[in-house]
Amino acid sequence: MYICTRKATATALNVIKYTEHMERIIMGKLREWKYSTNRKPLILAGARQVGKTYILKEFGRKEYENVAYINCDNNEQVRGLFANGYDIKRIVMAIGAITHETIKPGKTLIIFDEIQELKHGLTALKYFCEGAPEHHVAVAGSLLGIAMRHGESAPVGKVNIIRMFPMDFEEYLMARGEHNVFEILKSGDWTTISMIHDTLEKLLREYYFVGGMPEAVSTFIKSLDTNAVRQVQNDILFIYRSDMSKHMTSNEATRISMVWQSIPSQLARENKKFIYGAVKAGARAKDFEMAIQWLVDAGLVYRVSRVSDVSIPLKFYEDFNAFKLYLLDVGLLGALSEIEPAQMLLSNAAIKEYKGALTENYVLCQMKCMEDMNTYYYSREDSKLEVDFMVQYRGKVTPVEVKAEVNLRSKSLKVFMSSHPDLKAVRFSMSSYIDQEWLTNVPLYGIRTFFT
Repeated sequence: MYICTRKATATALNVIKYTEHMERIIMGKLREWKYSTNRKPLILAGARQVGKTYILKEFGRKEYENVAYINCDNNEQVRGLFANGYDIKRIVMAIGAITHETIKPGKTLIIFDEIQELKHGLTALKYFCEGAPEHHVAVAGSLLGIAMRHGESAPVGKVNIIRMFPMDFEEYLMARGEHNVFEILKSGDWTTISMIHDTLEKLLREYYFVGGMPEAVSTFIKSLDTNAVRQVQNDILFIYRSDMSKHMTSNEATRISMVWQSIPSQLARENKKFIYGAVKAGARAKDFEMAIQWLVDAGLVYRVSRVSDVSIPLKFYEDFNAFKLYLLDVGLLGALSEIEPAQMLLSNAAIKEYKGALTENYVLCQMKCMEDMNTYYYSREDSKLEVDFMVQYRGKVTPVEVKAEVNLRSKSLKVFMSSHPDLKAVRFSMSSYIDQEWLTNVPLYGIRTFFT
């Protein structure tokens, strides 16, 4: 395996630089937006450092004659762009002057980066939609900043919104140059897929460590230096902690940080349910509910609520008082947990204490990347019976069990399925693909393959 000892030189707050032409599945959604007959200004929303700026620039480079790019963060030139009203003709002329680009309707992609930092920036999108639909306008904004700093919200019905996530495992394969492996996995031919099981397992182990943050992926591909990757991950965590202080009061930032730092230990619990008392002795929901919501709004954590029934829609049975919190990226979870890179890459035994947490976080992140997938977990208050995830996708409910290795024994799932014979469960594990009457076992590397 690839273990280097060279000291990492990356510094906090570095600008992400990708491997040349790193492929992202979201590019297809952007092309759909461009050619849509009902195209509106686009908000590409996502957590910090997931690659929003890069992908919009790359999209513009590939799909348009030119790109008019404006960074709204601490940019004096654009601070007053919308201060004197929303005359779109005047604004477009100003954008051309600032960027030194000729703005051509349908041939120029106008990009506003960090739109949340520009006063009235979100409001202006409404006027682009109503007064100048011929212009292609895309904005990148962190989930945290949108509608927080200036009290604005995205104009409902006047924008298209695409959510962006860290790179999933399939995108990692493409970035890694494993195109043949990717195509075999994508085919869904499980007999052929099983022939490259060892390769996929090795790459999955890599992904557990590297994760899907683009800069971490790029650094690993270029250097195979695990220390450099971990430095990148720690830099990103530093940025997130800085955001906590930047946007909130000192007291609020402290509470957010306490929740954030507690997540590894929360996930190490047997049932992984979030316990307020694990953050601070004697704590109650009212003490930390705003902190949790901040992390959710920022896209840094995913909140998975309990459901008490498995009828469609699951939303009807959501229990907001019982939930689990997962990090947005499995690689960042490893860094936040301070797990040694060598342990993650080389030894199952070394990480057995927390491999379950890493695996469950990985599975949840892969499912979050699936469009229109609603994810919960199931448990009964009157017993210890619990199903890891309960997924509503494409009009049906699927119970999901997660196993880190090949051990397939699960009393809870069997008991649950015995009382819900109308459902069919899926188990994600490191065992081979097996399709049974009541259960399909799918290798952990095949989550997207299974659902698509």
